[in-house]
Amino acid sequence: MTPSAPAPADQAGRLAEVRSLSEQLPRFMRLVHAIKSQQASESRDRAALVLLYPLVRLGPLRQSALADLVHADPSTVSRHVAALVEQGLVTRVADESDGRASRLVVTDAGHTALEALRSEREAGLARVTAGWSDSDLATFTTLFGRLLDDISASLPGAPDGGALLDLPKENR
Repeated sequence: MTPSAPAPADQAGRLAEVRSLSEQLPRFMRLVHAIKSQQASESRDRAALVLLYPLVRLGPLRQSALADLVHADPSTVSRHVAALVEQGLVTRVADESDGRASRLVVTDAGHTALEALRSEREAGLARVTAGWSDSDLATFTTLFGRLLDDISASLPGAPDGGALLDLPKENR
């Protein structure tokens, strides 16, 4: 056994932790679904607003690149984008590299709507984590981000927001 290889007892403990995590993830996904369902009943346009996050973070994108980025069906993204355009939160601009294509650009009203959504999300998380120490919150935030990055990296051909930056410019 090499010095860096975990001892069998450590491997058993690690397996138990991985098993516990694998049992917690479905619960997390159910809770996220419940939150989304509750929010959808409060506002039908909420799912569309979430598309503003990557557009603000990455800048103008083609609709197809946005659909790939958020791992959503292109027809669903198309409906959401149509709602965003209708509400004046996003506008379409000609793609400089291909005049037949367009890119989605967030308007000032879109930035305002996104800031309201972000504030609401942050307030909810602040309530949920109010009893946590600053250290626990920082540790969880770091590890949760790492988990999401590693899950994203394990998906074949499914770039996340960071990976999208590596796409050729014409696909953004």
